[in-house]
Amino acid sequence: MLKTRVITAVVLLAILLPVLFQASPWPFAWVSVLMIGAAGWEWARLNGLPGTGAIAAGVALALVCVWTLLIGGLNAPPPWVWWLATGVWVLGGAYALRAGPTGWPRIARGGRLALGALLLWGAWLAIVQAKVHGINFILSVFCLVWAADIAAYFGGRAFGKRKLAPAISPGKSWEGVWSGLVGVILLGFLWVHVIDVRVGVDSPSLYTLLVQRHGIVSLLALVFLAAMSVVGDLFESLVKRATGAKDSSNLLPGHGGVLDRIDALLPVFPLALALISL
Repeated sequence: MLKTRVITAVVLLAILLPVLFQASPWPFAWVSVLMIGAAGWEWARLNGLPGTGAIAAGVALALVCVWTLLIGGLNAPPPWVWWLATGVWVLGGAYALRAGPTGWPRIARGGRLALGALLLWGAWLAIVQAKVHGINFILSVFCLVWAADIAAYFGGRAFGKRKLAPAISPGKSWEGVWSGLVGVILLGFLWVHVIDVRVGVDSPSLYTLLVQRHGIVSLLALVFLAAMSVVGDLFESLVKRATGAKDSSNLLPGHGGVLDRIDALLPVFPLALALISL
């Protein structure tokens, strides 16, 4: 299993890193279309659309993304788009987590499919816009989510006692969440005072932009983003538990599916763009 995970990770990095570090955002945008189309296929399967129907849903989502690019998807949309996404994730995430795995199937399948497509499209658009902002900016958002996840994992293993959401993800603890928040704050401090100052970056990081716009309140913004990464993770876990699936698919051997790898990113990117738009 470990060998498979490593091989898959190496292949993914070989595909993603060259386009991520391209000065032009276009190569990354086209590769991300394939990624989000695969995630759309997985979402359709998880929500009861079998076979060719799920494939059609993934292709349709990818085509919507292509159409978005062709009509000016690299141009910055108005800030209200990101704030609308923020409202959907905060209010909708709270409702879904409160209802739990038993509440999710009670929503009409068409509504679940439409909601997933909208959230995936919005997250994809935000990720592409983050690349337009610059390599340093998009990396700082990626690393925020990864730092929250890694710190939560080790903090949970070392100190975890109180379960966060046992009906959804029994392995997560409140101690892990607090560890993740601390990890994100430390990463932000490092990025603002070391990377953005001493490394020849192409753009300000998310952390520097938050400090410039919000001062000390930027700490609360980081806490909010880290917390929403947990919501994204729990939301996908809820959907999988409601349908009895262990992984969103087997597209990535040793890692599960695309949704399993990007679930925490989905709310964070549009919310990050909302916060720097103030």
